[in-house]
Amino acid sequence: MAGIKRPYKEEEISSPYMPMFETFRDELDQHHDRRDRIGKASKDITAQSKKIIFTLQRVPTICTPFPPKILQETTERLHAISALFHSITPDVAGLNAWRYQRQLSGGIQEYIEAATFSHYLSTQTLPYPTAATLRLPEGVLLTESDFLLGLFDTVGELMRYAITMLARTGRLPTGLPSKESVGARDMLADIRDLRACFEGVDTAGDSGGLGRDVEKKMGVMKTCVEKVEMAVYEMIVRGRERPKGWVPDSREEVGVGQGLGQGVEIY
Repeated sequence: MAGIKRPYKEEEISSPYMPMFETFRDELDQHHDRRDRIGKASKDITAQSKKIIFTLQRVPTICTPFPPKILQETTERLHAISALFHSITPDVAGLNAWRYQRQLSGGIQEYIEAATFSHYLSTQTLPYPTAATLRLPEGVLLTESDFLLGLFDTVGELMRYAITMLARTGRLPTGLPSKESVGARDMLADIRDLRACFEGVDTAGDSGGLGRDVEKKMGVMKTCVEKVEMAVYEMIVRGRERPKGWVPDSREEVGVGQGLGQGVEIY
């Protein structure tokens, strides 16, 4: 015989634990809403940062002011990113900065990549890893791991820019002479220095997953440097045989089947 379902009456529930569990329910609802807002903002920041990078790839020379159109596009997107960061600042205040760090990490890394790439094209130097230098709003946590991983990705953009300029002009992008060097440094020398610094990073004692991420990005970074080196070698050895506007074939650069070209970030 089927049971008879009695109608729910609120006054029948008299458990003293109900107010406590209702509080837990409200806190969980707030947590999920907050996490969704941060995750959506992170994706939007990532999209805007990628568009900045695409725009910066059109910069004709380094260590010179950006053309007005490129400057306007990047400035507008930076304002949009700043607004996105400010919109979630209350959600990542205090301990929540660490609680939701994983949800925001991807957007911060992509923004670091865009900001670092822009800074390099303007000054041929890298910015210091501080929130003030990178124009992050106060209250947004910038961890060492996010800065390092974003810097790893910047090498890929430097590789693309160097090969594109090599194909267009027949030479590597070169900046102004510095106090540390006798003449002007080219981009290949800079990314080789970056490779040497990255290879000295020791993450053996890290237990938060940074070592695993660094290991993956290390291989991609080395491949990017090798691609620029091979493009330069091709240009020097066989440059006179190449028509104007020639772009190196990735299969000729590192060889198919060697695994060196796997994992390179493409858009």
